[in-house]
Amino acid sequence: MGSLSIWHWLIVLVIVVLVFGTGKLKNLGKDLGGAIKGFKEGMREGETAATEKPKEIAQEKTTAEAEAVDVEAKEKPKA
Repeated sequence: MGSLSIWHWLIVLVIVVLVFGTGKLKNLGKDLGGAIKGFKEGMREGETAATEKPKEIAQEKTTAEAEAVDVEAKEKPKA
């Protein structure tokens, strides 16, 4: 009952190919590869966004300070 030998895995592979066909297995491989690639790209974008966010906040503060308007508050005269 121990582990499965190479012959067991070959029989399983033949059965899977017979059930699903090579076309579906090929498409499944492409879809899985595309999903992994998209996941890796998303992780890279997440890392770069995390490092760029403090820079963006600092830039927003300087532009907000530059756009500040200096005003004086006056009291309304009592009627």
